[in-house]
Amino acid sequence: MGEEVGCCKRTGPGYGTPLEAMSGPKEALMYVTCVYNGTGREKPDFLATVDVDPNSPTYSKVIHRLSLPYIGDELHHTGWNACSSCHGDPSSNRRFLILPSLLSGRIYVIDTQKNHKAPSLHKVVEPEHIIEKTGLAYPHTSHCLANGDIIISFLGDKDGNAQGNGFLLLDSQFNIKGRWEKPGRKAEFSYDFWYQPRHKTMICSSFGAPLAFTQGFNLKHVEDGFYGRQLFVYDWPDGGLKQTLDLGDNGLISGEIRFLHDPTKDTGYVECVLSSNVVRFFKTQDGSSWSHEVAISVKPLKVQNWILPEMPGLIIGLLISVDDRFLYFVNWFHGDVRQYNIEDPKNPILVGQVYVGGLLQKGSPITAVTEDGKTWQADVPKIQGHSLRGGPHMTQLSLDGKRLYVTNSLFSTWDRQFYPDVIEKGSHMIQIEVDIENGGLKINPDFFVDFGAEPDGPCLAHEMRYPGGDCTSDIWI
Repeated sequence: MGEEVGCCKRTGPGYGTPLEAMSGPKEALMYVTCVYNGTGREKPDFLATVDVDPNSPTYSKVIHRLSLPYIGDELHHTGWNACSSCHGDPSSNRRFLILPSLLSGRIYVIDTQKNHKAPSLHKVVEPEHIIEKTGLAYPHTSHCLANGDIIISFLGDKDGNAQGNGFLLLDSQFNIKGRWEKPGRKAEFSYDFWYQPRHKTMICSSFGAPLAFTQGFNLKHVEDGFYGRQLFVYDWPDGGLKQTLDLGDNGLISGEIRFLHDPTKDTGYVECVLSSNVVRFFKTQDGSSWSHEVAISVKPLKVQNWILPEMPGLIIGLLISVDDRFLYFVNWFHGDVRQYNIEDPKNPILVGQVYVGGLLQKGSPITAVTEDGKTWQADVPKIQGHSLRGGPHMTQLSLDGKRLYVTNSLFSTWDRQFYPDVIEKGSHMIQIEVDIENGGLKINPDFFVDFGAEPDGPCLAHEMRYPGGDCTSDIWI
């Protein structure tokens, strides 16, 4: 693969293998989606450029803000126009960052090449055009394809019904091509997805119906079937739905999903938010179908002074290191970040844990109760004099696996419901140092980005991306 240029071989973006990616350049900048929607501040969301180079005089600072032209978008996840799946194409270039807006349905295309530190708006794909041509609304996950197309999952129709879900295809110029999935057998939900071309499979999680989760979390909506517990297995790249995995009560509200990065592997993991389990999915021994099992379980805690007698961890933010050795996730309610060794994929081992917020930190009216009746709260340190607000949510890992970045906004409506201080004071971004030899997590006391100190008022920080690619966007084929 690649093109011969003189004595050298020129390749496309990203890296030839996951292990090659671990030797890539150290991150210096981070793009962070920042949300004003839902905060009561009538400002457009923006893309922040954060300096993450410890040798820079502006280390741990926002050095640029790209304000978007509309109010009410709710920026959420992001993706690149090209990644390691395009590595064999020398004409491909990781230049444009794709920003789907969860609530407005608008898709922004951001040019990061003209000025890495100050990206600019390149194009807007308007929601009315998407609805007119495909009927899709509420965009979530964006991935690039090896042929230059972009695929984006949509969670429902314009009225928030999950039955209207599906996948949008954009061409390399960000024009609407139509839906990706084949007509016929229909998935009940759509949320996060990952494809593994050598196994001719894409698997999508289910989360819930926009008409439910956009109103805040209500347990009755779970009982009424507005949240999913399935994984949907599609033929890749043909788009036919070939299998539905019902995870049952162990898989309530399936969220972020990841295959192992090694493209030969036929296993991966999905977080199940409300059940607070991580489920491993895998191809059956005869290779004819896919199966699943609970790999990690976080037990609910008995608590006092909360809305329920037991508090689930509310697992979210799952990712896997590019060498497939470690799996990370956070418990948004409990407040801890966890690291598991998954060298034996069937038997993950907890090797690192640190509390960085949550509902149970000291000073909170809520306390956990142990089996012997004693109460406890988590010790959460301050960073540079700042208390850590809210619960950890989005995670991003450096390519070498040594630095884990964490923000603490989940979705504005849920933030307001469970962590109103984050709405009032804004969220933040922290860095956790990772021991990649033996396992272990430690907060970096020199890194703290306070999005509560923004010029236009406190905002909510969400997804993070490196200009050079990262372990949550790059797929190898």
